[in-house]
Amino acid sequence: MKALKYISSICSCLLLINIAGCKKIDDKFLDTPPETFYTVDNIFTTSSQVDQAVIAIYSQLRDIWANPTEQNWIFVFRGNGTDMFDVPSIRRGNTFNNYGLINPNSGNFNSIYGVWYQIIAKANLALYSAEQPGISWVSASDKTYTVAQARFFRAFAYRNLAELFGGVPIVTEVTKVARYDYTRASRAETYQYAIDELLAIENDVPEVTAQGGRLVRGVVQHNLCELYLGLGIQLQADGDAGGASNAFTQSIAYGNKVIDGGIYSLMTSRYGARKEETQGNVYWDLFQENNVNYQDGNKECIWAIQIDYAAYRAEDPRSKLPYSRTYGPVFRDGAPGNLTGTGADVGGRGIAQIIPTMYARDSIYGGAYADDMRNSDIVFRRNILGNVPSSPYYQQPVPWSALYDTKDHQSLNYPISCKIATDKYTGIADGENLSNLFRDDYFIRLPETILLRAEAKQRSGDKPGAAADINLLRTRADCGYLVTAADMDDQYSMILDERARELVYEECRWNTLLRMGGTIAVDRIRKYAFWPEAAATLTFNYNLWPIPQLVIDANKDVKLDQNPSW
Repeated sequence: MKALKYISSICSCLLLINIAGCKKIDDKFLDTPPETFYTVDNIFTTSSQVDQAVIAIYSQLRDIWANPTEQNWIFVFRGNGTDMFDVPSIRRGNTFNNYGLINPNSGNFNSIYGVWYQIIAKANLALYSAEQPGISWVSASDKTYTVAQARFFRAFAYRNLAELFGGVPIVTEVTKVARYDYTRASRAETYQYAIDELLAIENDVPEVTAQGGRLVRGVVQHNLCELYLGLGIQLQADGDAGGASNAFTQSIAYGNKVIDGGIYSLMTSRYGARKEETQGNVYWDLFQENNVNYQDGNKECIWAIQIDYAAYRAEDPRSKLPYSRTYGPVFRDGAPGNLTGTGADVGGRGIAQIIPTMYARDSIYGGAYADDMRNSDIVFRRNILGNVPSSPYYQQPVPWSALYDTKDHQSLNYPISCKIATDKYTGIADGENLSNLFRDDYFIRLPETILLRAEAKQRSGDKPGAAADINLLRTRADCGYLVTAADMDDQYSMILDERARELVYEECRWNTLLRMGGTIAVDRIRKYAFWPEAAATLTFNYNLWPIPQLVIDANKDVKLDQNPSW
């Protein structure tokens, strides 16, 4: 205590000396110009720095898709609360299906809305900086490609905002002062802005690149296919039948460019690092390490997240796919009498942040749809051997009747997709456990383009063409049943079911459901949500999420209208 008082006294004396001394010094002594003063006008001095601003967007998108820090809002963005995903009994507090709790003040909406404007701000900064006079570019094509990537990311952000929130403010410049007067474009205008951006850069990006993960022309064309589809749906809802028809035609045309352009094709035979193993099949091959990128020989990969184990170990702890942990079942809690431990044969170290609904895991494979490579045990593992010696199923497959004995257990026990687990985990010798995958992952895979084109064909009145597109995927999957035009119902259930079979754990399901308009989203949530809260509390219809109340309140100089029903 004495020492602290002594130190305090010395500090007090020094402060008084400094104050007294300052009175004798010219005030201009303190008016020293800074040696450096960074602004948006001088922070970038080289083209490589502008490229780093673009790479920062790639990095942020990787974190949104892979969710290495397990953010709840990202689980919502990736599908929690839809017809395909819910939460287990141990996470009922994270439900996104209790509409007594979901409203414009919900933090998930604010986080998702805000992250896309973060992407837009970064893209606008890169574009602004690329035009600064002091930047020296290696070549004109180098600048063209950098600018094209930034414009793509801005358009990609607006596509996501339009699908989820509808019309939003279009911000195309770096904002240097606070603004409170933004106005909303319509949903159709937001789609059209993104379309115009992508049309402008379509030919400024290469068809293929040597480096995995970088933007290629197929990414742009796939997004144009989706944007025109969304625009057509909205124009149809607005009563513009002619505009809708033209938009659907353009959607099909851009789908054709990707599907029939000679660059991409469905993988129909074994390939890659594990092709000689008898246990696998071609669909399983798609999700093995070193098999994901187009550069790996995977002709249906259009755009992939880049994951690097060496970088993870050295400097980038987010370079991982924590899917075995976040998406994996918890047999050790859901069936402790039959299954225990955290080994690969019981689902690894899963903690089930979100779970597939009964629709996504079982219903879509009912009846004639059971015979499907995507439902094979190597792809969607259902044969789990009991490992508790006292269990009647010791060293035998535990029947699902035993695993589904209660709703709580049903929420923790579900088939293990090859997309979220592996039998050969990287890094075990380095101390890693069965939580993370260290393979690249898909942003866009050709089957999604095929399904978008199928939907555009159906909305154009071509149900046979839509069925033929779906059968491209079903034929590759060795399905016993091929669909017909009669299966293409007007609620688009066949397309949504096929998307669930092909793209589980891949697509952002909210984007798909809300883009489709009408009451398709709420009807399916009421029908397929795992827990009863959705059916009990979802008493209104909507096809857009609400504009976050924080955004409305902050924009004090211009009123932002809330979306209907919210």
